[in-house]
Amino acid sequence: MHHLDSLRQGSANTKTRGEVRGSGTKVRRQKGSGKARLGDGQSPMLRGGGVAFGPKPRSFATKLPRKVIQMGLRVALSARVKEHNLRIVESLDWPSTKTQDMARRLDELGWDHKTLFVTGKDVVPSGLQRSTNNLQKTNAMTAQKVGVYDLVKWPRVVLDVEAVQWFEHQLSKTRTVLRKSALSV
Repeated sequence: MHHLDSLRQGSANTKTRGEVRGSGTKVRRQKGSGKARLGDGQSPMLRGGGVAFGPKPRSFATKLPRKVIQMGLRVALSARVKEHNLRIVESLDWPSTKTQDMARRLDELGWDHKTLFVTGKDVVPSGLQRSTNNLQKTNAMTAQKVGVYDLVKWPRVVLDVEAVQWFEHQLSKTRTVLRKSALSV
């Protein structure tokens, strides 16, 4: 929900009575006509007037604590391990840039293309990126950009060794912290 909320656009906009174009003069006199009293022509009750409680641009994003997001990543990765759908390879440097080579290799492995490749490098290797771009059910991204939604959405996840090390460092509950006293020896 956190991820999907942040994807919502939130750009719907209606004009209030203060934003509708027109004069601020009274539509008709207050008394004597036998009809209801009216103010200006931008009143929400009138045709062509403003909208009383219409939508305004806003952000639908929800905030989650960092530790909750990290826990979600741990749970998603462990779920992939339990399902035997987490693979670890030494490197994701793909030699070819041809999509058909990647599709053929995925068919050989029996992975039916529903695969997310995650690398621990700062940038996805160009061969892997170009060969997976045109495959609809395959994606490649860096470990820094992977979210809980990505790990849950893709049935099979392939990590390289650097991504495993990055996840171990980021998601470990105990981190070694150097104190000033330890540094001033």
